Amino acid sequence: MAAVQIRRLTFHLTLTVLLGSSTSDWPPAPAVSSQLSPCQLVNQTVSLEKDGCHTCHPVETTICSGHCYTKDPVIKIPFLNMYQHVCTYQDVHYKTFHLPDCGPGVDPSVTYPVAVSCSCSRTS
Repeated sequence: MAAVQIRRLTFHLTLTVLLGSSTSDWPPAPAVSSQLSPCQLVNQTVSLEKDGCHTCHPVETTICSGHCYTKDPVIKIPFLNMYQHVCTYQDVHYKTFHLPDCGPGVDPSVTYPVAVSCSCSRTS
């Protein structure tokens, strides 16, 4: 009976090394997972500028930032696509700001994105 259990464990570990593990098999280490912030909306100051306008202007917006669970197998299998999950915009809207001190004939409008919601999405 013990020999069968050892074979099963060896088989499972071999598959884990070759194919990677699922998220339910091996949870992240507690010390690491507790320190990483999840994918979420974050307030960020960005600087807006435009050719023909003399100043750059800071504005507050929201961006998506944080950790998404991902894995990268040690052994790469040819022709097997591996996907990573990244923190990205789920919904976004745009705001327009009018820069001061723009030269004659220069449109002072600058449009920038504002994140409304975020998610961990698969890369392609």
